[in-house]
Amino acid sequence: MAPRLVKVSDLRPGFRFDKPVYVDDENLFVPQNIEIKQKDIDRLKKWGISHVRTEGKPMKELPSAKKNAFLQQAFSAPDQQEVMQAYSSLAGELQQVFTAIQNKEPVTSVEVDDLVDRLLRLLEERQNEVVELILYGLQGESGFIENALNCSVLATLVGRNLNMVQHKLLQLASGALLHDVGMLRIPASVRNKKGELTPEEVQAIRAHPLYSYRIIAREMKFSEDIAVSALQHQERWDGAGYPRQISGTNIIPAARIIAVVDAFEAMVSKRPYRNSMIGYTAMRTILSDNARRFDPNIIKVFIRTMGIYPMGSIVLLNNACIGRVIDVNNAAPLRPRVKIMIDPDGREYPRDGGEILDLAVDKNLFIARAIDPKELTEKKKES
Repeated sequence: MAPRLVKVSDLRPGFRFDKPVYVDDENLFVPQNIEIKQKDIDRLKKWGISHVRTEGKPMKELPSAKKNAFLQQAFSAPDQQEVMQAYSSLAGELQQVFTAIQNKEPVTSVEVDDLVDRLLRLLEERQNEVVELILYGLQGESGFIENALNCSVLATLVGRNLNMVQHKLLQLASGALLHDVGMLRIPASVRNKKGELTPEEVQAIRAHPLYSYRIIAREMKFSEDIAVSALQHQERWDGAGYPRQISGTNIIPAARIIAVVDAFEAMVSKRPYRNSMIGYTAMRTILSDNARRFDPNIIKVFIRTMGIYPMGSIVLLNNACIGRVIDVNNAAPLRPRVKIMIDPDGREYPRDGGEILDLAVDKNLFIARAIDPKELTEKKKES
């Protein structure tokens, strides 16, 4: 593979690549998987170097790397490390795509197609590990890039359970990945505002599906179906959405799916204006919609896909064990498979070595309640 050139002006502190980066054929700039620092960039500029070269792809530091060590034991296994590295690499590449879109630089559909193909291949090979990473490993700390990837993953899972044909599934995954790109054309001071938005700022936010449509269809030259799924993802089943107040089956199926997964993903992720919900609470909120915002049939498939206690949920069992949901049971959403993290006496299982209980088989056990991971963190601080 021939090295590719990377503009020094495109480098940012914290960037990492999965292969070494060189100044020229002989001089190493940074080894693989090592963060680039501002002083490194300044040094290149001082030397008058405009490009560096690498055979690697950019990676992104995942929020999970900074989280509680006990909660992150699940990601110490080699399989999970591979998934984290692959996800990080995809996030780094998507960051570059979104930066180019924000700067109104040309981005082709081919670049995104390649990214979506690799994301779906990763999901095909490691579905459970990917879902557990996005719903448990990130611990609600996902940002704009992770939100896009996560929506694409969740939408794809729903699409599969709807038996979508492959080309429609690819369109759905692409639309979910790009549905919010219009936000990149809205000032950061507005989209990241913590206080109440002014009427003018609300109007600016409500324009983002129109911007998304134009970017996807006109700038990136994607198909109309993909662009329309982004255009319509904020429409509501009852017609009270935006930008065009269409309702029911006038909203295309892909947009109806993206609406549900986008809302769920937003609930379990932190936002400038609120903290994240746990998966169980987010799922209950989705269930209580009563055909106002979402297509009821899509909600049924979403529940079947994710379970009432989504994968990665931390739960207290009736025998006083605390565990993590590692697989959902489509036939019985309240009875998933659970890996025990803490025994009834409060002892932690090291290296994520607890036993796995299938609540569909052991009918004497059931989930008493869902637990916020913050509860475990606080208890560990007190002990």
